[in-house]
Amino acid sequence: MDGGVPADDEVTSLTARGGAPGGPGWPVAFTTTHWSVVLTAQDESPAAHEALENLCRTYWRPIFVFLRRQGISQEEAEDITQGFFASLLEHRNLDAVRKEQGRLRSYLLGALKYFLANERRRGMAIKRGKGQRLIPLEELRADERVEMEPADPVTAELIYERRWASTVLERVLNLLKDEYRRAGNAALFDSLKELLPGDPDAPSQKDVAAQLGMTENAVRQAFYRFRQHYQSLLREEIAQTVATPGDIEDELRHLIAVVRA
Repeated sequence: MDGGVPADDEVTSLTARGGAPGGPGWPVAFTTTHWSVVLTAQDESPAAHEALENLCRTYWRPIFVFLRRQGISQEEAEDITQGFFASLLEHRNLDAVRKEQGRLRSYLLGALKYFLANERRRGMAIKRGKGQRLIPLEELRADERVEMEPADPVTAELIYERRWASTVLERVLNLLKDEYRRAGNAALFDSLKELLPGDPDAPSQKDVAAQLGMTENAVRQAFYRFRQHYQSLLREEIAQTVATPGDIEDELRHLIAVVRA
């Protein structure tokens, strides 16, 4: 799967500590862009609206992939994706969120099924977000890698879960890449990324050292710091999709299980 996969021997490390820049055990910060803002805001607060909009922009791809796997055409899937998120922003159902224990992943899929059922009863008269362009439709075209097979709800849900996990991991790596690039270490990032588990053709640390003109020990230390920060960012990203810090561990375990399924 894209995005770099935590190895089995890293699972304990991932779930036991943050590995954040401040050192082992550094707590994950819950900011005003967190999903919990959406859950706790009973009114139509600007902060809650902005938080949900940002999360929708990040996690629309699993929704689109789910629709395509259901056998829905490209154009119709685009309309439904845009209309779904526009409706979600307009009609937030916090009671439904709580039933899903505050997990954005579960809530979005459940909300989509409800939205589809309603629209089908109304003849699928879906508008493209009432003129809004919440979701970048031009990016949908680049996501046309979805295997088109006969509609199968179980398979579609599995594809949704995998695409969700892939989106999380891709986003984490992109955040890490940006940090290395800003520090002038883009080449180092590219090499260290290849050391992440999941690539059968991954080079050895010795190979990377020779490629970068570093000692093997220096590469080992650089990769340790790389992996620690990767783990920290992964936890922080997951924290953006759950209601409380206590939910992070369960969601992280679920992500790892999906990746390794």
